[in-house]
Amino acid sequence: GSVADCDNLIPLYEKNFGDKKEDIAWLKSAASRLNAKDCETPLFYQLVQQLHSLQPSAASAFYLGRLADRDGNNTDAINYYNQAVELETNLNKAADYTFAIAENYRKRGSYSNARSSYFKVLEQKPSKGICYLRIADMYSKSSNDCGGSVFEKRAINWKAAEMADRAARVDASVAATARATAESYRGRAPSKSDIFAEGMAGKVITIN
Repeated sequence: GSVADCDNLIPLYEKNFGDKKEDIAWLKSAASRLNAKDCETPLFYQLVQQLHSLQPSAASAFYLGRLADRDGNNTDAINYYNQAVELETNLNKAADYTFAIAENYRKRGSYSNARSSYFKVLEQKPSKGICYLRIADMYSKSSNDCGGSVFEKRAINWKAAEMADRAARVDASVAATARATAESYRGRAPSKSDIFAEGMAGKVITIN
């Protein structure tokens, strides 16, 4: 099994690492064999880091970003993801790397950074509707932090619905979910009677 393979491979590579750490071909071979056997050990991380320092690539930067992300090292994760974006020449792949940055920020509750990163993904890949859905979700979740009155807090759901509508327009793969989500947000937004009661009929609300 792969555990037995790891147990055999790791001591072998550890023994040779000192002599071979400038040998790009050896590092690639060792890293790919450990990766194939799911040996995600400190040695594997060391091999990929060394390979990345000798021959930086978008793929190795993204991989190191994912490992750092998994371990909760957010600063390293963002740094590596940004390197991956800079090194990548394919816009579709760059969009995936930027999406990883946005997801990292969102999961930490850093919504402002997440939102600007999702919009950056949409510049790289305008059809990635999931970004609009993520932005909509963040608007809705932060409704209690926005606005002073209950009316203003609920009004943020109009902005969330608008984002979900955009997701449906640009991305057929999420359209059904996006439309249902938009309806759900509209259900939470102020009703016509709320608008009149608040004296807001015919007025424009600005939501940033």
